[in-house]
Amino acid sequence: MSFSAAEDDSASEIHLPADIDWDMLDKSKFFFLGAALFSGVSGTLYPIVVLKTRQQVMLNGISCLKMASSIMRSEGFRGFYRGFGTSLMGTIPARALYMGALEVTKSNVGNITTGRLGLSEASASAIANAAAGLSAAMAAQLVWTPIDVVSQRLMVQGGGCNSTACTVGLQKYNGGIDAFRKIIYADGMRGLYRGFGISILTYAPSNAVWWASYSIAHRLIWGCVGCYCCKKDTSCNGGSVGYRPDGKTVVVVQGLSASMASGVSALVTMPLDTIKTRLQVLDGEDIAHGRPPTILQTVRNLLKEGGLGACYRGLGPRWASMSMSATTMITTYEFLKRLSTKNQESFASVL
Repeated sequence: MSFSAAEDDSASEIHLPADIDWDMLDKSKFFFLGAALFSGVSGTLYPIVVLKTRQQVMLNGISCLKMASSIMRSEGFRGFYRGFGTSLMGTIPARALYMGALEVTKSNVGNITTGRLGLSEASASAIANAAAGLSAAMAAQLVWTPIDVVSQRLMVQGGGCNSTACTVGLQKYNGGIDAFRKIIYADGMRGLYRGFGISILTYAPSNAVWWASYSIAHRLIWGCVGCYCCKKDTSCNGGSVGYRPDGKTVVVVQGLSASMASGVSALVTMPLDTIKTRLQVLDGEDIAHGRPPTILQTVRNLLKEGGLGACYRGLGPRWASMSMSATTMITTYEFLKRLSTKNQESFASVL
């Protein structure tokens, strides 16, 4: 991949490693290594997700530090990993669906936008990434929503939640299997897919915006880096050589682009994520009468509890989680694709 580092008078170019498309990947290696790598990432970031989820079901706001201190004091370190086993079971198939849909869509849409529509590389890349993010999120939610419902209910159990005025309507579960059984007994399969519609509304557009924003931010940052470096290195001038970044620079730019894309996405979708979590975690008073809580009822409850600010409880942990997750995800993902090329010759050609 190479693109111009300046708009006007500079002919210098940035020469990046070539993109790896779906046809270049060894699929079995791609999914096997992906499951291992992303399981490790999920385990690292899981405590932040627990903090975010507990804050979202609180009747009264509480800071992250106080919440973390309360969990550590009453439950110990394992309190930060409640429901992790169940979450990990769903992460592997959900990630497989996500990565497969992402790469297939990106490759196909990219070919259409550049070949048939004749769009520029920048426009084609943004559109392909947006479409890929949208389809990947929708595919993953088929598996992830039931796992999310169970793991989030397990997250909010424990002394750390009970001692800090959690909202009412929480059942007690003895592990993931017990939670699955009780949810199905009470609500049937629809209980496991509670919040599925709003999950799609939250994650699908969020993923589309994230991947499109990442593509744009990635190119803009490389443009700035290329201009700066080429001004220092006269060999870049004239376009005969161009700027070839080392591996560390590539990783830093990927991480910075991911963090920038995550910021806006977290801020825009936070109210929807809070509503989704409430729907999935809380039983509410209407469950006793056979009626699950509605989106409108959940919104009313949130506004009654703390106005618009209640919809943004857990924003700090979610922003941190999304930024760290996106940064580790994109760098791990690009590394995974290079590890999963079909043969050594293909791997050498993309470096």
